[in-house]
Amino acid sequence: MKMDRNSIWALFISVFLLHRVTNSEEEVVKRSLIKFFGELSHRNVNRELIRGWNLTSDPCTDQWTGVECDSHLVSVKRIILVGLNLTGTLDATSLCTVQSLIFFSLNDNYIDGEVPVEIANCKQLTHLYISGNRFSGNLPESLSRLNNLKKLDISNNNFSGELPDLPHLSGLISFLAQHNQLREEIPKFDFTNFQQFNVSFNNFSGPIPELNGQFTAESFMGNPELCGKPLSNACPPSPPPKKGSKGLSSNQVLAYSGYFILALAFLIFVVFRLMKRNKTKEKVNVVKNGAAVDSSNNKPSTVSSEYKTGLSKSEYSISAESSMVSTSLVVLMSPETKGLRFEDLLNAPAELMGRGMHGSLYKVIFGDGMTLAVKRIKDWEISSESFKRRMQKLDQVKHPNVLPAVAFYCSEKEKLVVYEYQQNESLFKLLHGTQIGKKFDWGSRLGVAATISEALAFMHEELREDGIAHGNLKSSNILLSKNMDPCISEYGLMEVDNQDHSSIVHANGDKATGHRGDGAYNTFKIDMYGLGVILLELLTGKPVQKNGFDLAQWVQSVLREEWTVEVFDKALISEGASEMRLVDLLQVSLKCINPSPEARPSINQVAVMVNTIREEEERSIVYEP
Repeated sequence: MKMDRNSIWALFISVFLLHRVTNSEEEVVKRSLIKFFGELSHRNVNRELIRGWNLTSDPCTDQWTGVECDSHLVSVKRIILVGLNLTGTLDATSLCTVQSLIFFSLNDNYIDGEVPVEIANCKQLTHLYISGNRFSGNLPESLSRLNNLKKLDISNNNFSGELPDLPHLSGLISFLAQHNQLREEIPKFDFTNFQQFNVSFNNFSGPIPELNGQFTAESFMGNPELCGKPLSNACPPSPPPKKGSKGLSSNQVLAYSGYFILALAFLIFVVFRLMKRNKTKEKVNVVKNGAAVDSSNNKPSTVSSEYKTGLSKSEYSISAESSMVSTSLVVLMSPETKGLRFEDLLNAPAELMGRGMHGSLYKVIFGDGMTLAVKRIKDWEISSESFKRRMQKLDQVKHPNVLPAVAFYCSEKEKLVVYEYQQNESLFKLLHGTQIGKKFDWGSRLGVAATISEALAFMHEELREDGIAHGNLKSSNILLSKNMDPCISEYGLMEVDNQDHSSIVHANGDKATGHRGDGAYNTFKIDMYGLGVILLELLTGKPVQKNGFDLAQWVQSVLREEWTVEVFDKALISEGASEMRLVDLLQVSLKCINPSPEARPSINQVAVMVNTIREEEERSIVYEP
């Protein structure tokens, strides 16, 4: 009996001590979390919106804001502090005291400073998201010690320097680093298992590693010194390996020097004779050996070298086959471009504004002040006659919010479409880029949505029998007129190839194939997906990028967590936009991006739904007390 009592007392003491130790550990975690949060919440935070984060409550049982625990409400698993206007710095030492932490997000705040090396102490971390802050400096090498890390998002910050040894993380499947100032070469990742990868708009240089066909140019654009596939600029050939040498004797040096001088003299003689023979041809074509030259003063032209070289090479080949191909520029009804010639496009200064998968866009400035935008289309297998018929048909269908072509040029090797230049640029830049400071409130965004829907409905109705849809509808193709009215650009400059449907819709992420064998059906349904993505951009304020941040996927993941309000742009919420109408437009956009093309509404249905939402918004303003 005495032995039994001793056993019971021993058990009691063990449980008591274990309880004390557990409570002690929980207290350490709590104090560390409070210290971590204290470094973030210095200003601009409405404390009434923050629940917990104090010593008198428990992070799990009292459900601190942004904290998620395991099913037993014991261990902290996730900390998600997104869009709370948090400032300050990241205290990784305190944060990583929470050894059970697997998911950490500080996206869309105002946190600055560097990422501390102590972040490596968060050993269980699988997801690290710090996008949309003001972090700067080099990324710590200690990141490569987070062996469980699967997804890393550092995009939209001010990081600089080289990337750490992230390829060491064998489980990494997502890396987003766009819109920073990172430099040097991209490490050689194993892209086989990657789901997302984006390093666009940085200062990376050198060759792009082997991608195994995983990602497109959009994951690497905006790095002028990058080269290799999938970008259009090829890398220079590598110099041959140096062979071992015992050195050259003075006689060998003299002999080789003599050979070199003789070869150089012979080369100069040949070039001189060729120049003399082709002197007349040079005056006509103003191009020699791929370089733009002004024949009057023998100085380089002001035209962008890529634009000039590309167009001049095509003109050169056309002039050589003048009996077979017309070299004239077809000018449509436009007083501004009366008398415009193809040669005028060659000789005018041009600026490369953008390069995409399906062509390049140039801003061309003429001596009289006229400014045009020239779309140069590539890889479109359409005959000259079919292209001409299409452009003439498009010229017959007019809508005030669809930008008409003022001229076009077509040969077997070159297709150009000329538009009036829109100085206020695009909806994409208004939402995400250079138009910062211009008011773009909820009413304005709703107006853009309604206008685009109506214009697209008109074009679909007028051109359905001809099977001509837009084919590449995205926010960068919605231009803004001098009155800031939205205008759909580049309508009809793409045609569905049923054998390669995915290459056409890559920009908006539409993976649905529609009815195989019916290209027109595909293209009209692709337009609906594109419109849905534009509506999501208007609602969220976030860009959509293939193989990087997938806007549609992100929205749907947030909705699955029943955090609908987290989808919307913070600027819209802060201005007091009607949550009910925000949700209504969100529902319309989700219908448009339905994975099944057959389930997507028609453009006429969408136009009615969007206009109904706008009318309700306008009525609420009129009757607002």
